[in-house]
Amino acid sequence: MFTPMVSIIIPVLNEAETLPTLLEHLTTNASKANIAEIVLVDGGSTDGTKQLANDFAASSLWPIVLISSKKGRAKQMNAGAAFASGSVFYFLHADSLPPKNFDNLILSEVKKGNPAGCFKMKFDSNHWWLRLASWLTKFNWRACRGGDQSQFITKKLFNEIGGYDESYIIYEDNILINELYARKKFVVIQEWLGTSARLYRERGIWTLQYHFCAIYVKKWFGADADTLHQYYLRHIKLKRTHELTTVAKAPEIVGDK
Repeated sequence: MFTPMVSIIIPVLNEAETLPTLLEHLTTNASKANIAEIVLVDGGSTDGTKQLANDFAASSLWPIVLISSKKGRAKQMNAGAAFASGSVFYFLHADSLPPKNFDNLILSEVKKGNPAGCFKMKFDSNHWWLRLASWLTKFNWRACRGGDQSQFITKKLFNEIGGYDESYIIYEDNILINELYARKKFVVIQEWLGTSARLYRERGIWTLQYHFCAIYVKKWFGADADTLHQYYLRHIKLKRTHELTTVAKAPEIVGDK
């Protein structure tokens, strides 16, 4: 009898801070027998991510491989899928930690006939809004989905859809999720995945939530991939980069209350 195996695919770019914790978590919360490989797809890291990945792989009995790709999550995840040998793909962000026995939970759903889905998600924050947003992810509603929740999908279905749309620099997770909901092939596994609220802490919860909602609404009204990307650059990415650079150059301001 054919036994499906999971390929864990993780796009990384300058994730030296989170990668050791992630790899340790994955290798202690899953069964090696269920995992075809852990594929780290690097988009051009300059912070030691690649060395950390290679060092961990060299000291581990787990099948961990590092490959390179053009930068961009869609491109990186498609490259990982093209490399992967498993019959089930599990796409995971580098700052998200799936629940214990996540591999068995995923394979159980696939064997039930559910070829795609995610976990419910909990932010590492006690802010009431992020706690509410986390609670809402347990419902199988399209509006409550996002890439931070991770995504499992059979290789067969992934290939039928055509993978991630590489024209989207952002929102690529949602485009794939839209396809899955349109086909009525999506399940939410009722176990908690933990994810970082670091971007909310850096940008401000209400500011970031407003811009994420604006992107969602723009797409709803027909905005194309480039329009969404330009909005993201203006209101999230470039401002975030400027703020982090300012803090790095003037650390004395941080403690000034």
